[in-house]
Amino acid sequence: MVKKNKKKVSHIKGFAIQFLPYSDIRDLNGDERIRKILGIILGNNILILQGKLKPEEESRLIGDTMAMIAHVKEFKGIELAVIDGEEEEGFFSKMKKGLVNALSGGDLGAITIIGPASVVKDIKRNPKKIELLLNQ
Repeated sequence: MVKKNKKKVSHIKGFAIQFLPYSDIRDLNGDERIRKILGIILGNNILILQGKLKPEEESRLIGDTMAMIAHVKEFKGIELAVIDGEEEEGFFSKMKKGLVNALSGGDLGAITIIGPASVVKDIKRNPKKIELLLNQ
């Protein structure tokens, strides 16, 4: 009798990937941005945000999620990664990018990925690809 190696198939709880254009949060203040992002994340969604948060907004988001861990059932925190086009630019390219960012109110050359830690295990970045590792 030959035993077959049976692998246990595990399923990931339902989640969705949601894209949020920067134009949807451009006119919101920092608190409103954080609330909107947390609302999406608490809905078990992975958020792809066009642009990036200001450093103080990013630290506030992390602080708020750390405070929520003990108070929100089954919430384990977030995984966050910012992917920014870090290529060598000439003077005129930097000026053009700076002007576009000033007019739009944010850095549109970046993408921010935020997901609940219960779904996202890790986000790995390298110049040619992004790996989103999910929990099982």
